[in-house]
Amino acid sequence: MSKHPRRREFLLLAITILLVLAAAGAVYLSQATTLTVAVAPSGGTEPALIKAYAEALTRRGKSVRLKILPFDGVRESAEALQAGKADLAVVRPDVFLPQNGLTLAILRDQALIIAAPSASGIDAVPGLAGKRLGTIARRGADQMLIKTVMEHYGLSLLPEPATEAPGEKSVALVPVEEDKLAQALADKQIDAVALLTTPTTPAAQRIVGSVGAAGPDGKINLFGVADGPALIERFPRLQAVTVAAGLFGGDPRTPESDLSTLGASYRLMARSTLSRSVAASVTQHLFEMRSGLATEVPAANYVLAPSYDTTAAATSARLPIHPGAIDYYEREQQSFIERYETWIYLVAFLGGGVGSALAWLRQRVFRLRRERIEVATERLLDIQSEARSGVDQTRREALASEIDDLAAEIVRHAVERPTELRTIEAAAIAVDTARSTVRRASGEWA
Repeated sequence: MSKHPRRREFLLLAITILLVLAAAGAVYLSQATTLTVAVAPSGGTEPALIKAYAEALTRRGKSVRLKILPFDGVRESAEALQAGKADLAVVRPDVFLPQNGLTLAILRDQALIIAAPSASGIDAVPGLAGKRLGTIARRGADQMLIKTVMEHYGLSLLPEPATEAPGEKSVALVPVEEDKLAQALADKQIDAVALLTTPTTPAAQRIVGSVGAAGPDGKINLFGVADGPALIERFPRLQAVTVAAGLFGGDPRTPESDLSTLGASYRLMARSTLSRSVAASVTQHLFEMRSGLATEVPAANYVLAPSYDTTAAATSARLPIHPGAIDYYEREQQSFIERYETWIYLVAFLGGGVGSALAWLRQRVFRLRRERIEVATERLLDIQSEARSGVDQTRREALASEIDDLAAEIVRHAVERPTELRTIEAAAIAVDTARSTVRRASGEWA
């Protein structure tokens, strides 16, 4: 018989292991998710906005953190998302639309607006034929959009200002500084100015005001792209934009009525494989913090949700929306239980299996200990029979010593684990009986 007691409590050890695993799981689930976001264009408003947003997430201890990856242009930031180098990216779809990109939010809508002094007589895009068109921005993407519009009306865009007046089917694009805009119009260096910007920005207000100041009567003609819907059919990465009547002034009302045009947008996009819960959190925090961010970066005021009619339309649009963002917009974000229910069920299932295994192990250990006591009891009965059969003094002493060892082993097993009372009682009777038999045998032989 083994004399080494089992020193470990199997059940306690297993419970401890389960608690440690549960604690480790809780710590893992509570850790903040860090996402890499590719930002562009360099020097633009979007990088400043995303930087302020990232700092706010960290400062408020949110479950999502952002690691900023800067790029010079929006093509490069979009390519980083498509290449898997980033989880989020600032994207301008008309420049480059990543194949795996889904919209979370529109950071800034841009509308193409053309303004000219009323005295010029220019009130629509075809009227720009043979004219010089000023532009404030020097971004190549903006020039490409203007070129697309001109070509739709049969006009060729000359990228460099011509020394002579442009041909009747051409439009000369002339870069001009904002502070020199009014003078350029007054001196006939340009005939109109093209704006591709967010109409509600202070800069847009200033530029339109400068155009009005350049005319003799202070009046301006403000127009967009009348064939915007047709162009969007041809170039689906562009979008329709409406400029509200009176946005640039109420007396005279500028524009006189809602102005329909086309434009582009800067979007915060996420890779399509980003989990819905994380995408929903990124979107939620952005809109919840928008007013606070606007105190640091006014561009936060222009962040808006992409419009859609139905969930199906949102996910199947030309510029589809991430399902996680839709969850936020429709207030269908998953609770903790819903989000991790698969893991909870799996842990419960495995936990039940582990519990059953531990119960079987416990029962098996108890059975082994009971069997050891029963084996010791049977040996005591054998000693009793042997003592009755008549043995010499040396053998009787050996049997008496063995009885003591068996009794000690029975006690040791009984202390280490609860044992059935009847098993202990039977063993105690066997010990007493064996000892009295050996004593009687000794008396007979004395």
